[in-house]
Amino acid sequence: MIRHALSTRLWHWVNAAAIIVLFMSGLNISNAHRYLYWGNYGFDPADAWLKVIRFPGWATIPQHYNLAVARDWHIIAAWPFAVGLLLIWIAMLANGHFRRDLTTTQRDWTPGAVLASVKAHSGGAGGAQGYNPVQRILYGMVFGVLLPMMVITGLAISPGFEPAAPWVVDLLGGRQSARSLHFIASWAIFGFVVIHVVLALIDWRRIVEMVTGGRKQGDTA
Repeated sequence: MIRHALSTRLWHWVNAAAIIVLFMSGLNISNAHRYLYWGNYGFDPADAWLKVIRFPGWATIPQHYNLAVARDWHIIAAWPFAVGLLLIWIAMLANGHFRRDLTTTQRDWTPGAVLASVKAHSGGAGGAQGYNPVQRILYGMVFGVLLPMMVITGLAISPGFEPAAPWVVDLLGGRQSARSLHFIASWAIFGFVVIHVVLALIDWRRIVEMVTGGRKQGDTA
């Protein structure tokens, strides 16, 4: 039996490309105003809760400061990101992947289960029998919280969206709050991606499986 469905593999690589473009163009957009606020309004640095560093050109799209071009790249990548998230959720619910692999129980959140997962992974046994408690928690947070938050907050800070759905902006605490949450979620996803890539490089078979689909343990060719 194939370990990773075709829908999962296609979404994985398209989403990876979209996240790279979104993140790098977002850094360019961040350079336009490097202060973050809470509430509806924010323009005075004295009212900011965080001053963001100026990101170097090699880390941004484009590789020089250009707010208009950066926004164009951001919007282009946002479409496959948002539509892909909707489609992968439909696929996960339809094929049982979410129920089977990502739902957690109260026991999964205990310190003992977390420590056992870390020890098993460090010993080279991670993932062979399916998702361990830490993986279920992390992937559940990413799919259920961080990725949807990126879409919702991204819409909330988009010009012209607030008049169409002001209640969304109000629910997030204001347009500047949505911008701050967008920033926090993007860096949380960045941290997850770094850990994800490092673990994948440690066991390169995971990368191959995400291309070919792989086979669950115990299957024969």
